[in-house]
Amino acid sequence: MTNPHAAADGAPPPQGPPAPDTDACTGGAGGNPHPAEGRAATTHPHPTTHGLHAHLVVTRPAFHLDITLTAAPGEVVALLGPNGAGKTTALRALAGLTPLTTGHLHLDGTELDRTPPESRPVGVVFQDYLLFPHLTALDNVAFGPRCHGATKTDARTQAAAWLDRMGLTEHAGVKPRRLSGGQAQRVALARALATHPRLLLLDEPLAALDARTRLDVRSQLRRHLAEFEAVAVLVTHDPLDAMVLADRLIVIEDGRVVQEGTPADIARHPRTDYIAHLVGLNLYRGRAADGHTVELAAGPVITTTEDLAGDVFVAFPPSAVTLFRDRPTGASARNLWRCEVAGLEIHGDQIRADLTGELSLAADLTTVAAAELDLHPGAPVWATVKAAQTHAYPA
Repeated sequence: MTNPHAAADGAPPPQGPPAPDTDACTGGAGGNPHPAEGRAATTHPHPTTHGLHAHLVVTRPAFHLDITLTAAPGEVVALLGPNGAGKTTALRALAGLTPLTTGHLHLDGTELDRTPPESRPVGVVFQDYLLFPHLTALDNVAFGPRCHGATKTDARTQAAAWLDRMGLTEHAGVKPRRLSGGQAQRVALARALATHPRLLLLDEPLAALDARTRLDVRSQLRRHLAEFEAVAVLVTHDPLDAMVLADRLIVIEDGRVVQEGTPADIARHPRTDYIAHLVGLNLYRGRAADGHTVELAAGPVITTTEDLAGDVFVAFPPSAVTLFRDRPTGASARNLWRCEVAGLEIHGDQIRADLTGELSLAADLTTVAAAELDLHPGAPVWATVKAAQTHAYPA
């Protein structure tokens, strides 16, 4: 495996590892001993099934992960979910750093369930990058090819080519402490790709960057992932990273998959409160009684334009909500609820009002509108939403 700093599951990765000699790979905990011990690189049979096919089951005293992952070569899959959902456990299971309790892991037709981490055709980019602090960018990238049997000269030639692809040729002789966050991220990505992995794992790859750098590096990373011909799995809690970088999203909550689909489908059809909050929608579950009226379990009804029957979800954005201090008499909206302001917060260039009452919902309005309405916690308001601005779909 590309990164030699693998730690036991649940333990933090070691910081400040000793600098290895690029003439011999000794690795760290879970390291890669191939050249040093005269061990030949692992060979893999000709694949009969391309891509990733995995059923990951990891059981701990207070947590149980049970998810199925499939991905085709060239596909980027993002694992998205709240803290503690099981995203990182899934990634570590794919890398071999956390053993499976049961299940299976097949990559390009080869079973990897019992293959040690250092022998898997897997590259990892950790959140903190974990570059060797005493090696130059060139030698950090060359470490992977050296561990796979390349000579020092060949490894450095390959590393130089990868740094050139990342736009880092002029930083080849620079050590990590002198690299910016974006440059360090690209060096870590180059190190992972230099071994030509069949599975690339990225653990919150943009989390350590400031907002401005994140924007630039996200765009660069998207381009590099588009050129990657094997499977890439991205773990993130940031919906924008997932939407921009991934072809398909797998949302995990409490150790299980709750929704899967393209970014556009997930954004338009959220199926849990977490996903709805993530993509900025008000979401409700109810039962369509007469085709256009959805009765919610809590009592109120929502009128929609879709003609549905049975259990359904109804969603609408906070921007679709219009607020009044007095009950409106001439409003055309068919949905009207008496509410109370529970809280206010800045949301981009607008004010987001958290409302409770007949229906709990979020509403976005301008600072001028909020001032004119004299909104404050406890203020009574009337909330309206046009039926045409709602979206209903089967539950």
